Amino acid sequence: MFAHTAFVGVGSNLGDKQENCLCGIAALTSDGHSRLLNQSRLYRTAPVDYLDQDWFVNCAVQIETCLDPFQLLAVLQNIQKQVGRVQDAVRFGPRILDMDIIFFDAAIIDHSDLTLPHPRMHLRRFVLIPLCDMDPNLRHPILDQTVRQLLDNLEDAGQGVVELS
Repeated sequence: MFAHTAFVGVGSNLGDKQENCLCGIAALTSDGHSRLLNQSRLYRTAPVDYLDQDWFVNCAVQIETCLDPFQLLAVLQNIQKQVGRVQDAVRFGPRILDMDIIFFDAAIIDHSDLTLPHPRMHLRRFVLIPLCDMDPNLRHPILDQTVRQLLDNLEDAGQGVVELS
């Protein structure tokens, strides 16, 4: 039934950030189309790109799913909408819940609605560290490097990431 493996990044920087992330994960696995295989630790992370906002709570999950990538994207968008996320006024700005497909199997997709692997994941410490929690040997299908190698070679040291206790 569960034919695919996906890694999903989860984040929030509005309201009860940690609870928002956990509710998003619970909603993702509540419909029977996906089941949780693994979850990273939770991290407090500095904003990237748009800096004039509160820090985020971020994590990542590994799921098995019977959905295709576009169906999974629709489910994630619906979950975000259900928790009150509206169209972002500022790109990379504050959000109650952000859920992004990072990897879907070894799929490479370049579509106007979905790009896989996530096009900025290799530049984001807040994505790479949670992925390394789960599988440091996970390989990027385009860059042909593991997530550990991508993290070790990441040059932007200004991205603050602190494990939540």
